[in-house]
Amino acid sequence: MLLEIVLKPIRFVLITLVVLTLSACATKPPEPAVDFAPDYNFSELKTVGFYAMSGEVTGNNPTELTDFQRDRIDAALKSALEAKGFVFVERTADADLLLTWHLNLMEKTDVKTYNNPSYGMSAGYSRYNRYAMYNCYNCMNQTDVRVSEYTQGTFIIDMVDPVENASVWRSVTQSKLKEDTIRDQAALDSAAARVLGAFPPGVAPSAP
Repeated sequence: MLLEIVLKPIRFVLITLVVLTLSACATKPPEPAVDFAPDYNFSELKTVGFYAMSGEVTGNNPTELTDFQRDRIDAALKSALEAKGFVFVERTADADLLLTWHLNLMEKTDVKTYNNPSYGMSAGYSRYNRYAMYNCYNCMNQTDVRVSEYTQGTFIIDMVDPVENASVWRSVTQSKLKEDTIRDQAALDSAAARVLGAFPPGVAPSAP
């Protein structure tokens, strides 16, 4: 009986940790912020090409992408738009719109403080916890500070009108960058479908 009383608070702490871990794993990818020129006619667009200067990388940690890494990103964006019925063309003169993307990389430091309860046990009597070996009069909080460094990536897509040479649609998404993502074509395809989900305006976003 006494052993069961001691184990109850320990079980509660373990269950709480499991719930918090599952909640973190279920977090959805960040939704892109989308804006566009309200007076632009998107209804007649059929062909898309890549802007000549597409694929720029900036920031305080501007890791240079290789040609094949850029090709993976281009392929993911091309696939997402072709799934919407657009045709990609090689010659920019044949394109109704030009797509350009830009990646900004910033080194960030994340400092988090946690209060971890330290549970004490003692035999005794109290008005609310009669003859229990465990009581919260012995609970103490220990402060745990965790510092982690990560790369924050901001991915920007612009759709440029080739005649006006001006952006008419933009999608921006920001998240912690994982090194493996750029090596995984399936992950890039999923991300491209998400950031281009609201293009063109007036069409319901596609499922990620």
